[in-house]
Amino acid sequence: MFISTMNEFIDHTLLKPNATSAQIKQLCEEAMDFKFKSVCVNPSHVKLSKEILKNSDVKVCTVIGFPLGANCTKTKCFETELALENGADEFDMVINVGWLKEKLFDDLLSEINELKKIIGDCILKVIVEISLLTDDEIRIMTEIVSKSNADFIKTSTGFSAHGATLEAVKIMKDNISNDKKIKASGGIRDYKTAKSYIDLGVSRLGVSAGIEIMEEFKKQL
Repeated sequence: MFISTMNEFIDHTLLKPNATSAQIKQLCEEAMDFKFKSVCVNPSHVKLSKEILKNSDVKVCTVIGFPLGANCTKTKCFETELALENGADEFDMVINVGWLKEKLFDDLLSEINELKKIIGDCILKVIVEISLLTDDEIRIMTEIVSKSNADFIKTSTGFSAHGATLEAVKIMKDNISNDKKIKASGGIRDYKTAKSYIDLGVSRLGVSAGIEIMEEFKKQL
């Protein structure tokens, strides 16, 4: 598959706990230079990112319940409301993996929909943390996201045992509804890997190596 653009797939990401304001500023400037889809930052950096990006088309994406997902739903809701007030355009929430293990499927669906209700037309991506799931649990979670009001299913936080895998994305692709999209994240550090996910049908990539990927991409053109 020939890819005419790569930048539109990339959420330029910096979620390290030691990220400084200066690093976030650099992230945003890079995103504007390369016209990435969004920057993905922790909630405490949303307001700064929005201010820097206010005159650009780059969106501000943030994470909710990150990285464990084990927060109470009310806590996730408050975090979402605050991030929305601070200017976030997209939200990547982490599921409660324990609920999935206990087969509390209705609770998972309800939490996703509660957050989507808060953000309205803003994009909601559901991080399922595939490194902690069996293939069957990936399938089940894909079906739950398909039934929900969310917009994307996302593979990983990038802070667990491993990130995205092609095998997990194939399971998602086989079970996702037509109105939902897939975001792959974690461990995608070069153009060849990025392209392999796009070829599978992924609509967004969460990467910290966006510039390196773009430099390789330009060489392919």
